Amino acid sequence: MNDMTPRDPAEAALESVTGWHAHIYYDPQATRPAADRLRAKLAEAFPDALIGNWHDELVGPHTRAMFQVLFEPQLFAQLVPFLAFHRDGLAVLIHADGTGDGRKAHTEQAIWMGEVLPVNVGVFRG
Repeated sequence: MNDMTPRDPAEAALESVTGWHAHIYYDPQATRPAADRLRAKLAEAFPDALIGNWHDELVGPHTRAMFQVLFEPQLFAQLVPFLAFHRDGLAVLIHADGTGDGRKAHTEQAIWMGEVLPVNVGVFRG
């Protein structure tokens, strides 16, 4: 590609990825034990991943209680399949970090496992 060739916006966004988030959704009364088991398995299997706090109250664009896992791009190929096999029926949203477009990251560029939940895109600017 020369300097005059238009750059593919998707490729530019992909190159800007600095990490990944996995949001694991649960119902505080019904499925928190399953989420707790998954959280423990993730902590043991991926000590380099950062496991966030429990959010029984809704935060950001999320419309269900959740906790998040932040992980480096080099863990993607191991952590995502791990979630697929250990999520125990819980809904999971995986999105890139660092693209500069939170709305797109949580919607059209998102990867879902299980139930696809609504996302409150009104929290994003623009």
